[in-house]
Amino acid sequence: MTTVSAVVFDIGNVLIEWQPERFYDAQIGAARRQEMFAAIDLHAMNDRVDRGQDFRATVMETAARHAAWGPEVEMWHDRWIEMASPVIDRSVRLLRALRAARVPVFALSNFGIQSFALAETHYPFLGEFDRRYISGHMGVIKPDPEIYAQVEADCGIAPGALLFADDRPDNIAAAAARGWQTHLFTGPDGWARALVERGLLTEESAA
Repeated sequence: MTTVSAVVFDIGNVLIEWQPERFYDAQIGAARRQEMFAAIDLHAMNDRVDRGQDFRATVMETAARHAAWGPEVEMWHDRWIEMASPVIDRSVRLLRALRAARVPVFALSNFGIQSFALAETHYPFLGEFDRRYISGHMGVIKPDPEIYAQVEADCGIAPGALLFADDRPDNIAAAAARGWQTHLFTGPDGWARALVERGLLTEESAA
């Protein structure tokens, strides 16, 4: 196995839980949430934000087009930080353990420009990466091969020396197709084992 020169973290559902459906279930009930998500493609709206469109303007325009659900759609902006929570504490510890071991750590995440700036005010560890690749600033989202190509070009590390953790199989498949080492994140315990198995952390530092 090629030596890992940098570890690349997705953020949503790897370092911070991202479960909009869970948020809406708690606010309006599962049945109404299902009705709303069937009527409005809110994840497609969020993809537009992640590609760099203005966060507030995009959400409010969607709310205006779907007036029957206007207040609920506006929550996607006004209460966004509640959707992007809580922190996955062990994943943050692993990030910091890698830094302590002098392993370069990058972020590669589908994230809007303004929403990422908001997240930074709540989650200081987002400032601890050696390099950050945020889709809103890049104008492209995973799993488009272009986003991985931009990372490779910027960091100058061979694809096979990058180890990438993401919770979505399509994002992992796209990275693997470029030759990246990958880990499909299903929880921090498995991610810790993967880092130990590759010799990046010890059992003690990964605890």
